[in-house]
Amino acid sequence: MGWLMPTISWFYGISIRMFFGDHAPPHFHAYEAGNEAQVRISDGEIMKGRLSKQARGLVKEWTLINQAALIENWDNSRPGSRMPLRRIPGLDTPR
Repeated sequence: MGWLMPTISWFYGISIRMFFGDHAPPHFHAYEAGNEAQVRISDGEIMKGRLSKQARGLVKEWTLINQAALIENWDNSRPGSRMPLRRIPGLDTPR
C-alpha cells in the first residue's frame, strides 16, 4: 500500500501528504509550486528535495506546531495499522 499518499493538510498553496508504509525516519512530503521535499517530523528540516525559502519557513513552523498530530499520523500509516490519517489544520486556519 506504499503508493497511497493522502493529503493531510493544505495551507498557503502548500500541500502536505504522507505515504502509507513510507521509509524511516518519520517524515512527510510537502509540495509547493512545482517543488517537492521530504520533511523530517522531529525538527521540520528538509531531508530531500527543495521548497522556496518562504514555503520552507512556513512548513517548518507548521511542523513544530503539529508534531504530536504528525507522529500520530506516522504511526497510523505503518503497515498493519487500521487507523486512518487525520487532517491537520494549516497555518491559515483559525484555531
